[in-house]
Amino acid sequence: MTGHIDPTRAQFDAFKALDRDEPCEMLNLVRLRDIAQYPQGHEQAGSPLTGAEAYRLYGQHSGPVLARVGGAIVWRGEYRTTLAGPEGDHWDHVFVARYPTAHAFLAMVTDPDYQRAVVHRQAAVQDSRLIRCAPAATGEVFG
Repeated sequence: MTGHIDPTRAQFDAFKALDRDEPCEMLNLVRLRDIAQYPQGHEQAGSPLTGAEAYRLYGQHSGPVLARVGGAIVWRGEYRTTLAGPEGDHWDHVFVARYPTAHAFLAMVTDPDYQRAVVHRQAAVQDSRLIRCAPAATGEVFG
């Protein structure tokens, strides 16, 4: 099964076409590989690192960039089950990252330190969803 790891050009263009000045909250759903798959020529290529270990490296190296652009993980949950969705679906990481603006997110993903860190994410992730949201009022009812 081929997973969704990086955005397609069309998805990234749609992201960039939205208001870049509004706050940006990104819902992240991440499924990890059993064994990380680094590209040929990378110092970790062929290593026995698990997807979880490679994802931890991604977090260690990308975390300072996230903080530098004003971003933070504002909610994290531990996956239990999928109530509505594909059978057998599961996620190893479920969290919301908040950025002060979409400009900040774009600054992060184009930062040279982040570019070096993201190879660990690409090696670690089997499948993912990254869903851009705008903050909205909370309340006691749906809708």
